[in-house]
Amino acid sequence: VLIIGVNGVGKTTTIAKLAYRARMQGKKVLLAAADTFRAAAVEQLGIWAERTGSGFHSKGQDADPAAVAWEAMDVAIRDQYDILFIDTAGRLHKIREVIARKHPGAPHRSILIVDATTGQNALQQTKIFKEAAGIDELILTKLDGTAKGGVAVAVSMQYGIPITYVGLGEKMEDLRPFNGDDFAKALLEQ
Repeated sequence: VLIIGVNGVGKTTTIAKLAYRARMQGKKVLLAAADTFRAAAVEQLGIWAERTGSGFHSKGQDADPAAVAWEAMDVAIRDQYDILFIDTAGRLHKIREVIARKHPGAPHRSILIVDATTGQNALQQTKIFKEAAGIDELILTKLDGTAKGGVAVAVSMQYGIPITYVGLGEKMEDLRPFNGDDFAKALLEQ
């Protein structure tokens, strides 16, 4: 599963939440640190892997993201992981290319993380990421603040991408399945 989005939207924290959910379902999870450009991203993902009881693959900061993804696929296949989450930040086309060579059909999901506070800029971000990496689903983060997140509806409708989860806080348990009715009611109440 490729996790994509601009810096600061909560990709790494969302991976932890997804890993936590998968681990609670009894799945063997591997986290791969292919966001090698942002300071401390690799370290942060390593901490989340430990907290969630997930495996962790990294080549350190400034490593080639595609090489990290390639090697993580090797580890996932060799050690029989059920799910591999790849934290990304750039070089998406190359990452997709190398993992597809390693495992036909991969990535099986590409999830765009959208910050609820982003506003209309989220439409442009989605367009760019859809062209670069393809998007199967959206996760809306940072709904615990004052953000309405209404732009997520526009993104979902314009690009035909379902919203699957919403992030409501910083804890591992703070990821909830998206419910359109509840979301619409919350938007109208604000």
